Amino acid sequence: MGRHSLPDAHAAEGTRGRPPAARRRTVAVATLLVLVVAGGAAVAASSGLLSSGDSCRDSAVRLELVASPDIAPAVRSVAERARADKVTSDGSCIDVRVTARESYKVAAALGAAREPDFAVWIPDSGLWVDRAKEGGESVPVATAGHVAASPVVLGLVAPAAKSLGWPSRTYTWAELAAATTGSDTLRLGAADPARSAAGLLALSSVGRSAARRGADGDTGAAAVAKALSQRTSDSDAQVVTTLARGGGSGDPRHNQAVVLSEQTAYAYNTGRGAGQGLDLFYPKDGSPLLDYPYTIVRENRLSTDRSRAAMRFLTLLGSPESRRALTGSGFRAPGEAPDEASVRKAGAAAPQPYATSTADAPSAKELQEALGTWTIIVQSARLTTVVDVSGSMAAPVPGAGGRSRMDVTKASLLRALAQFTPEDEIGLWDFATRLDGSRDYRELVPTARLGDPVKGGRTQRERLAAAFDALRPVPDGATGLYDTMLAAYTRATAGYRPGKFNAVVILTDGANEDPGSISRGELLSRLQKLSDPARPVPVIAIAVGPDADGESVGQMARATGGAGYQVTDPAEIQAVILKAIMTVGRGGTAG
Repeated sequence: MGRHSLPDAHAAEGTRGRPPAARRRTVAVATLLVLVVAGGAAVAASSGLLSSGDSCRDSAVRLELVASPDIAPAVRSVAERARADKVTSDGSCIDVRVTARESYKVAAALGAAREPDFAVWIPDSGLWVDRAKEGGESVPVATAGHVAASPVVLGLVAPAAKSLGWPSRTYTWAELAAATTGSDTLRLGAADPARSAAGLLALSSVGRSAARRGADGDTGAAAVAKALSQRTSDSDAQVVTTLARGGGSGDPRHNQAVVLSEQTAYAYNTGRGAGQGLDLFYPKDGSPLLDYPYTIVRENRLSTDRSRAAMRFLTLLGSPESRRALTGSGFRAPGEAPDEASVRKAGAAAPQPYATSTADAPSAKELQEALGTWTIIVQSARLTTVVDVSGSMAAPVPGAGGRSRMDVTKASLLRALAQFTPEDEIGLWDFATRLDGSRDYRELVPTARLGDPVKGGRTQRERLAAAFDALRPVPDGATGLYDTMLAAYTRATAGYRPGKFNAVVILTDGANEDPGSISRGELLSRLQKLSDPARPVPVIAIAVGPDADGESVGQMARATGGAGYQVTDPAEIQAVILKAIMTVGRGGTAG
């Protein structure tokens, strides 16, 4: 007799008084239930929905996961609960180990093709996933879903919020930026936009908001960037430590307003008494979201067990219990209405549009321009701009209303010039063949500070703008690329300015056509010898149009630690220059 069997006496007592037919029906129903339960358990176990103590003793699928520091504790609690509950995938327990790591660092490592020590990554924003994909040899990544959301907002200490009419008065991003950067007593801080998704999304939103008002969005973003550059923190966690204690404005080291996520405000306000936390402004033209993408890394190299375990954990993060854990940490559920108690604790109050005011994500181009502007503002630049004026620059650009490559190039250069500050130093060369005696090049405007006065009562910026506008293609002029590149780089390295972003920007629509010039091999060798990591002067080389020698351009750039790009439309030059400054400024290369 087995240990789950009943003694005969108990069996007789349990069925006493029942007719034989009833006993037979009871046995049949009981047998059917046993079979159904057993079958259901088998299906549940095979699908990973039922915990299995035996599978945990036998084996477990280990999965390393790195997450943005703000969400890592909540994700770790879900992983710990999964281990405690012996949650399985394909019959084996899942053992997820969570490490907090800054998203910008992970993106940089993946973009540089450094071998990851994790299979799943949860950054705070999809912009980091896009950044990780930018490198030519980057580690493959794929977004499988999203685990949380948190809008980017402006948080103010109570007295400052009251002075701006909180909560009844609402503002656009451009209006909030003007209100918090145009006062000596109201100081705005943010995390470094080169390291913080919240900081970069806010900066981009200011430019977009200004453009919608009919203002110059680039100028608006540049003004905010200039103000923020003096009051940035290394991380989102650090930015709240800059807030004025007690809401006072006396200490100039402290901020009364900060750019942050709703979740960061929730964490800051937790445990603080009435009037001691932050009050949140939600811009009426939309708050961009941190979207916490669940990102699989090198999926093609994951075993079937680990790949399925990764997806099982994503499902678990979307369960009601996990959603409650995330909400309890101040996060929103993706695509769902916010939890009222949670957002009020974060500092929201009606009529601020906290439930409805979400903005479309900025485009990659908008983010590149915002970050390029930031790079220029934070570290003033010293650039030698070298422009091809060979005869082919007179060729019309398709779809540009009859304008030539030169016309569109000049317009793009003038737009780029507007984004530089008076502290930046910029000069101009042009080149073709035999422009100055036997030389293929000439210096039109010596490199100097844009704010400096020059002859004629103008500034260097005005002189440079006039020189850009005066550029003309040389009829029958060929492309003297190699000699020009060497001469410009030699001059730029000799004039290196410590503390500035030194670079040579060269634009060409052709290949080297000077038979008397040095060879490409000799040029690359001499560029490498001139290049000094202690005094970096990277080349930003832009090949314009279908006839440009993109291969040579890329090689010249890489020889100096720079970046090479090929564009089909000269109108893209402004955005490419900003992207290049951003990429090269943080130590990357492209092309």
